[in-house]
Amino acid sequence: QVQLVESGGGLVQPGGSLRLSCAASGSILSIYAMGWYRQAPGKQRELVASITSGGNANYGESVKGRFTISRDNAKNTVFLQMNSLKLEDTAVYSCNAVTVWEIGTRVPADYWGQGTQVTVSS
Repeated sequence: QVQLVESGGGLVQPGGSLRLSCAASGSILSIYAMGWYRQAPGKQRELVASITSGGNANYGESVKGRFTISRDNAKNTVFLQMNSLKLEDTAVYSCNAVTVWEIGTRVPADYWGQGTQVTVSS
């Protein structure tokens, strides 16, 4: 089993910054993509950003130019630098690992973290 542990959420004022981290642990051979999704109350979950092991990044339209995703493949860790935060960025942010190959398994699996709350408020 693989565990994803998120950190870095919290309360921040509009215009402020936060940095989220998500570390994957377990008998991991490789992870194709890691990313962040968010869900605000009463809304559907949406992609924030994702990044492949090769460094190709993809962003949701609402965060382009403000958020930056990065990844440390050696540590199976993904980061999300969030700048110029807006009230509408308030949500639970969840980490996702896609196509995770583990020692002793024949098929890859996808995993989710528990989520971390990000609240943007004045």
